[in-house]
Amino acid sequence: MKKTILAALAAAFSLTNCMAQDIKLPAPDMKQNSMSVVEALATRHSVREYSSRQLTNQELSNLCWAACGVSRDADHRTAPTAMNRKEIRLFAFTAKSVYEYIAEKNLLKEVAKGDYRSIHASNGVDPKTGRKGFSQEFVSQAPVVLMMVIDYDLFQSEGEKALMMGCVDAGNVSENINLYCQAVGMVTVPRATMDVKAIRELLDFTDKQLPIMNNPVGFPK
Repeated sequence: MKKTILAALAAAFSLTNCMAQDIKLPAPDMKQNSMSVVEALATRHSVREYSSRQLTNQELSNLCWAACGVSRDADHRTAPTAMNRKEIRLFAFTAKSVYEYIAEKNLLKEVAKGDYRSIHASNGVDPKTGRKGFSQEFVSQAPVVLMMVIDYDLFQSEGEKALMMGCVDAGNVSENINLYCQAVGMVTVPRATMDVKAIRELLDFTDKQLPIMNNPVGFPK
């Protein structure tokens, strides 16, 4: 009987460890030190080297909120979207896991375990030539890579117009990240290079979810 109980407890412990490890973020710090919007606009620049310093949960909360968090009320975000469809989904790739940022709950929901930052380093392998495309390995050194995804299900439409507006809205989120990082002493660069096929397979996306941009984020080297 004792062995049976111990086995059951061990199985339960193992199952718990396999479960998603979501991160409930602290509330974004609205009084953090930062330069003015005008100063951030005047000095913003792209950086492709990062120190080994990791972001704290507070810093992740501030960053994700600045990107597309809840703003003046629960129905609005810090980044505008066409018809307020909020079709841009934000994912954070870290050394440990991949998370989706759930703005309404200020939560990082784990969607894949493991380090997949390098999935943004290149466009993948050309199926015709078998060669790896353009590559930027520095992306794997950033503590976090924020990826923007257009979700046509949320936009409630598809086609050329939906793609155009989704690209504009993803750009809005990216620019929020760019300006926020400059204002608080972080560094980043907006990018379009990534292995979309591999990302879709990893996160079980359909054709209705399109990875469109990413921003590696860290601190100056």
